[in-house]
Amino acid sequence: MSNIAIGLLGTLCLFAGILLGINVMVVLGLVGALGLAALVGFNASTAILSTVFFDTTHSFHFSVIPLFLLMGFFAMRAGLGEDLFEAASKWLGGLRGGLAISTTLGAAAFGAASGSSVGTATVFTKLALPQMLNRGYDKRLASASIAIAGTLAVMIPPSALVVVYGILTDSSIGALLIAGFIPGILFALILCLSIWLQVRMNPELAPMDTQTYSLREKVLALRMAGPLVLIIVAIVSGLYLGIFTPTEAGGVGAMLTLVLALIRHRGFKGIALKETLMETMRTTAMIFAILMCALVFSKFLALSGVTNVVGGFLTGLEVNRWIIVAFVAVIYLALGMLMDAPALLAITLPITHPVMMNLGFDPVWFGIFVVLLVEIGAVTPPVGINCFVVQSASEGRVQLEEVFRGLLPFVIAGLAMLVLLCIFPQIALFLPERMQ
Repeated sequence: MSNIAIGLLGTLCLFAGILLGINVMVVLGLVGALGLAALVGFNASTAILSTVFFDTTHSFHFSVIPLFLLMGFFAMRAGLGEDLFEAASKWLGGLRGGLAISTTLGAAAFGAASGSSVGTATVFTKLALPQMLNRGYDKRLASASIAIAGTLAVMIPPSALVVVYGILTDSSIGALLIAGFIPGILFALILCLSIWLQVRMNPELAPMDTQTYSLREKVLALRMAGPLVLIIVAIVSGLYLGIFTPTEAGGVGAMLTLVLALIRHRGFKGIALKETLMETMRTTAMIFAILMCALVFSKFLALSGVTNVVGGFLTGLEVNRWIIVAFVAVIYLALGMLMDAPALLAITLPITHPVMMNLGFDPVWFGIFVVLLVEIGAVTPPVGINCFVVQSASEGRVQLEEVFRGLLPFVIAGLAMLVLLCIFPQIALFLPERMQ
């Protein structure tokens, strides 16, 4: 059997295993290891495996992941999402659809601190959904606005998913983190515009809120939300100016978020420090395992020649390169409905990244484009993990089909953001090109 045939057979086995419900990490590692053994023999394959495992676990770049995760868990455990939502709702709640808009902006800020799409969706379902439903908001608009707002967590730095892309493609992690800032803010504004247009065309979706707040109450609401936003700005500014590396940024962010949490709770009791550290370790171990197994599978594909064959076929097509981009986008949107983001990046990037580079696209731009794609997939049926999170955290107040039915305008907004990235790539590249 030729190397190409072995590579194609391994790829088919990978997707078959995923469809059968086998853990993605297990399938990636098993297919990659057996494939390497079939290509180069047992002894050579074990040498490759040991090299991959060592390079993964000892690399300084990987240390940024647990630090960003720790920062996120501190923010979630400390209840900082509640502070952000309270501040946003007091400033914007008087607008029609203001609570939904407040949720989006609050989720953008909290997501930047947590870096977790699922965590952000969970927190704001518990905080914002009851308030919106109690004030007469349509269930579809209320639940869908929370599900899509959760995707902002991986766009605005710091973002663990962007770090995963950088590791898998050997791209500059600092540039990638900075690149997500403007697209993340712009996407948040586009989602707010989508909410405003929906309630303007159909006022029954969101009744006007009659409750008003004084300027003093609005300013006081910023007492805890403001410092968290300043922490995020400090991290982005430090990366941009070259004051510290991504790993140092993660350490600074985790330390400052811990200090803010201690001030809010006046001690460690409300933070559940032991549980927070254990959750960080478990999540880090899961991501590291996926990365190691993904790199093994990537080595297998490269040695089999499948990567070169598929890449050569796509780049050799006599069509406009944006046709290929559209084809890649469709693949990511389709697969994003079936699996979580780190696994999807691990499986696809060994093929799609070389193709995009051969077509002349910037690796930083492609990173932001792909991250947005997989997050749109995270809210679309049949899986749509954020939608399941919202329905579960709602404790029966909304049904899954109501969440999905409300998402169409927001998915259209996400596609519009993708188009803007394609037409104006400087949205993602402006800041990285000017980094110190």
